[in-house]
Amino acid sequence: MTDQLTPHDSDHQLPVAVVGAGPVGLITALGLVHHGVPVLVFEEDGQLSLDTKAGTVLTRTLEVLHRYGALGEVLEASLRVDEIGEVDRASNTTTLDVRTGDLTEDTRFPFVVNIPQHHLEPVLRTALEKKAPGALHMEHRLTGFTSHDDHVELHLTTPGGERTVRARHLLACDGGRSQVREQLGVKVEGRTLEERYMLVDLKVDLDVDNPRDYPYLAYFGDPEEWMILVRHPHCWRFIFPLPAGRPEPGKDELAARARRFIGDVKTLDILGTNIYSVHHRVADRWHDGRVFLMGDAAHLITPMWALGLNTGVLDASNLPWRIAWVRRGWADASLLAAYEKEQAPLAVRGSGEMAEAARAYMDRRGGAVEAMTDGNWGNAFTRGLLGVRLDVDGSGDWSMVKTGDRPAPVAAGDRSPDLPLFGPDGPVHLHDLAADAFVALYFTDARRRPAVPPQDSPALRHYAVSRWDAPHDSGLRDRALFDPGERVRRRFGVPHDTLVLLRPDGHVAAIVPYEPADGGRDRAAELYERITGRPAPRG
Repeated sequence: MTDQLTPHDSDHQLPVAVVGAGPVGLITALGLVHHGVPVLVFEEDGQLSLDTKAGTVLTRTLEVLHRYGALGEVLEASLRVDEIGEVDRASNTTTLDVRTGDLTEDTRFPFVVNIPQHHLEPVLRTALEKKAPGALHMEHRLTGFTSHDDHVELHLTTPGGERTVRARHLLACDGGRSQVREQLGVKVEGRTLEERYMLVDLKVDLDVDNPRDYPYLAYFGDPEEWMILVRHPHCWRFIFPLPAGRPEPGKDELAARARRFIGDVKTLDILGTNIYSVHHRVADRWHDGRVFLMGDAAHLITPMWALGLNTGVLDASNLPWRIAWVRRGWADASLLAAYEKEQAPLAVRGSGEMAEAARAYMDRRGGAVEAMTDGNWGNAFTRGLLGVRLDVDGSGDWSMVKTGDRPAPVAAGDRSPDLPLFGPDGPVHLHDLAADAFVALYFTDARRRPAVPPQDSPALRHYAVSRWDAPHDSGLRDRALFDPGERVRRRFGVPHDTLVLLRPDGHVAAIVPYEPADGGRDRAAELYERITGRPAPRG
């Protein structure tokens, strides 16, 4: 069976194909829909995963879900957490608390959430079905694909027989054993650990009958036997390493192991278990023509500090807007190549090395992790994945770590703080302002009638940002935002008469001086063209 799109259909009309309906695949699909890109998602199984797997969604992922219009459903099914605890198992005392409440000047979501992956996936599926009915196709197994200059042809087996689908791009979200990656001949470098991790879901009352006051996300470090304790919406979960060759423990042994950490309790029931291998492996290339690798297909990260799933969501934040811009004719194909250039360092030398260092710290083989300092703001910012600074200019300058006890000035490549400004009819947050456009913020004095380009492009918006509300006779009311007390300018840490350019993924594309009296130069448009390879569209 050939898909209904026939060869004479234009390349612009073809959907993007996402292979794999795990969290990264579903969030990527939601991102494409958000940007108006038609999408088809193909999942080889007849149902979503029932395995108890990843369980913590970090702050940056919450922001991505908000941008894509799926956060409300996720929060409803989750348990919110504003404290991450590091506990010394020998003394059962807290050695460090990471308090995410210190992030109120950075995000609308100063917390992380706990939700088992097999609960998260159905929520994401429902959100996708509401926004793009019929986009998800279960029991569609990819058997191969053929790349062409202007499209990719997918070959699938389905309950109704063979199916051929033409797509503009193919996004491989098909996991650590990716068939797409294998067909491309992409090598995977790294290692698989000899030890495995075991997840155990427990029904135990640590709130009333046996109060323990543990943080809802607690890391018990110990050279002999470490453990992670997670409070989920309806149960507790503990995660521990299983040495190489060790058989799966029975229920009695698991209950005894749990009691060694949490002490004696009246009742304790084992609800479910899962054992999985632990990898630190990364594909040597993520992009081949119209095919892209994402999530575990591109990088398998040790799932410490919830960096596995959440690093994959960074991919789902970075790529969809690029595809949308190229499809709309607002950028040339070079914009797509920058996806791998920005994301690969984060996975290889960022999340991967951070997770390995955290694992060594948990069993006391390593010293303090670079991401953990004496400053709570830096710790919370980093652990929530808000500290990601992308290499936006090809200089090699990127980071995932922020330090200190107070917010640091924002640099190019950083994720923008998500604070409110005030338009003519009320507040608007920065991330909402830039959700589907580049946004130029001109931090200046609106009383002096600064030269701000007109709002004549859907791809690039311009706003004067000032603590002086633009007078009604200034000619700026359609492109001025009120910043009471200069809260936003101070959080960015920029001087007056500065231009900050935001990208559609909420990252800062550039920070440059701005001359408010120079009405003949559109510096933001120059930056936009340098980034996208094309002038900003007009009209």
